[in-house]
Amino acid sequence: MRQLIWLRSDLRSADNSALHAAMAAGPTLAVYLLSPEQWREHDDAPCKVDFWLRNLAELQQQLARLNVPLLVRSAPHWRDAPAVLLELCRQQQIGAVHFNDEYGLNEQARDRAVSQTLANADIACHGHLDQLLFRPGSLLTKSGGYFQVFSQFRKLCYQRLHSALPPMLGTPGAQAPLPVASDPLPSAVPGFEPPPRSLSELWPAGEDAASARLADFVDERMGWYQQRRDLPGVDGTSQVSAYLAAGVLSPRQCLHAALRNNYGEFESGNPGAVTWINELLWREFYKHILVGYPRVSRHRAFRLETEALPWRQVPDELAAWQQGRTGIPLVDAAMRQLLATGWMHNRLRMVVAMYLTKNLLIDWREGERWFMRHLIDGDLAANNGGWQWSASTGTDAAPYFRIFNPISQSQKFDPDGRFIRRWLPELAHLDDRDIHNPAALGGLFGAANYPQPIVDLSASRARALQAFKSLPKLEAEHV
Repeated sequence: MRQLIWLRSDLRSADNSALHAAMAAGPTLAVYLLSPEQWREHDDAPCKVDFWLRNLAELQQQLARLNVPLLVRSAPHWRDAPAVLLELCRQQQIGAVHFNDEYGLNEQARDRAVSQTLANADIACHGHLDQLLFRPGSLLTKSGGYFQVFSQFRKLCYQRLHSALPPMLGTPGAQAPLPVASDPLPSAVPGFEPPPRSLSELWPAGEDAASARLADFVDERMGWYQQRRDLPGVDGTSQVSAYLAAGVLSPRQCLHAALRNNYGEFESGNPGAVTWINELLWREFYKHILVGYPRVSRHRAFRLETEALPWRQVPDELAAWQQGRTGIPLVDAAMRQLLATGWMHNRLRMVVAMYLTKNLLIDWREGERWFMRHLIDGDLAANNGGWQWSASTGTDAAPYFRIFNPISQSQKFDPDGRFIRRWLPELAHLDDRDIHNPAALGGLFGAANYPQPIVDLSASRARALQAFKSLPKLEAEHV
């Protein structure tokens, strides 16, 4: 009986749960659905779509070595997926469809609709655990609910990992050739203009490139990760998030690589390895939140009382933030990094998010949307979780009175101004003290094209504190 693997955010042949299960069950074909209308609704960035297509082209070559044809079909919106897949299954005499589970509200609804349509036609559907270490619902509090505090979630993760480490699956063996030709792959999708070559070159496609990047980090820089991960001017992070988001790497591959370098330890040994493993568990935590608290997939605040915040409608200030024209050098440098590379250093994601939501008092959803429209590693769970943490509206959120001062953050984490000079060349002539706050020079810093700050940091901080203090308290449990 022929099997079909429906590829989504799992663009790899190694350690792919659904691919393994399909090929073990019978002769296998693969399909990828082009869904530009849905991608637009989800604010997927053009550079991210380009990254998917480039990785799909690499994956097609890997699958060809396994004699698995890769077919491409058009399902402009996910509501089209059931009919498109049913037609394909009938054309190719498919007996069962395999896919790796996804966890957003729309993704789950799509998969239920596909499963029901295929079941009505006596075609089996099998979902598989793949982009997580633990199935949502398998890690619960003593009262039976989903965790809302990361440290408690992490503690249970450690217990489970010590007793049963999720194994890696490797790459399946080749199957007998099938009389089915792979489809040609598009190099672009209308409505998603390919990014400049300079951006694409920063993110080479394919499992080999992803594995090389992971190995380089683990072998050369993970040991210093704890000390260097907050310094945007140095190469201190793994930069594998885009490969995780597209499924070119699995979290199991990342975890096993870290453990090999740390003698199998999760909580002890090299502090850099422990810290990086914690970051993998943060990604896990936020995906579990999607399932346990589906309102976050609906653009709702996790902490319901914060929906009463009096967010400001100030298009000019929002545009200044988006384009890196706020007059705060570290904020502007970070936003320009995002526009140029499709990525932003994690410390800076927090800095610019707090600036938008606290100093400008602009709705976190505006920032979340802007990030998704430009990030090559855009991921609903991680992006939403990070924004709501910074805005003090989310699970395990920063206390509302903890508001980063972007100038202090700049002085602490980019002390020599290296990062600012790279992205704001108009300020490169300033010394290491003045570059963090050129406004203190009274407009006499010789950069006529760099703006004055659009808000006063102290006054805007006080405004945010008052807005949060004035919120009504909700007694209801966050459900």
